[in-house]
Amino acid sequence: MDIAANAILKKKTNFLESIRRNIVVRRFMSNRLAVTGCALLTIIFLMAIFAPLLATQPPLEMKVTDRLKAPSAAYWFGTDEFGRDVYSRVVHGSRISISVGLSVVVISSVLGLVLGLYSAYYRHLDNLIMRVVDGLMAFPAVLLAIAIMAALGPKVENVIISISVVYIPTVARTVRSAALVVREQTYIEAIQALGGKPWRIIWRHIAPNCMSPLIVQATFIFAYAVIIEASLSFLGAGTPPPQPSWGNILSDGRTLIRQAWWIMVFPGIAIVMTVLGLNLIGDGLRDLLDPHTNKAKS
Repeated sequence: MDIAANAILKKKTNFLESIRRNIVVRRFMSNRLAVTGCALLTIIFLMAIFAPLLATQPPLEMKVTDRLKAPSAAYWFGTDEFGRDVYSRVVHGSRISISVGLSVVVISSVLGLVLGLYSAYYRHLDNLIMRVVDGLMAFPAVLLAIAIMAALGPKVENVIISISVVYIPTVARTVRSAALVVREQTYIEAIQALGGKPWRIIWRHIAPNCMSPLIVQATFIFAYAVIIEASLSFLGAGTPPPQPSWGNILSDGRTLIRQAWWIMVFPGIAIVMTVLGLNLIGDGLRDLLDPHTNKAKS
């Protein structure tokens, strides 16, 4: 009887969970801006994944006779001062931006989650961790990333490290705020009174309740990472040439903006599409996961 009852209970739980997932998906799909953001980001991701197939020319191939050619059927986005195909460079440059953004999101989210959770649970660690976090957040993001890159040197791996260091404090602050609210709940006090182990309380009962703000924060960090990587590369402190990235393509075209506008316009459009798509998705997730927003709409 117990086995049959457990099986029925499990089926009911799975059924209710599937209904909840369907409601969440439908609510997200009803947000037109979020769907538009998903479409834009899908285009960028597909461009990064299939860059070798989509590129019409090798991104590093130079043709001196085709220097500064305007957009045409032969060169869709024109060529730069070395005769390199700008379209192929923009397509391959998407790989750098997407890989940097994803890496920064993973590193900053994982480390920020750990710091935020343990800072909220252990009061003696809170003061130490938060003072370090406050010190890092006192510096503007781009300036701190430039300072770290100056110490490490221009490499893609160092770009990921520098931007991750910039946004770990932001994630830690966000997670800590959510975890402090959960930590004061009655059921957490009951688990502590029953002798629950701290690591189990943190990761099984507190961490899942901090995922909603963390997911929303991750989308915005992705967008900021793309912008900062492009900024660092534009200033010569990021992805080193000749490896194409949207930032160093912009840097190549800044002195030629009057005679070859296309060198800056097309990578700029790619950056705008990526950041806009991520922001629209973040806004949609915030409306979906924020209980106050859902109550107001209902």
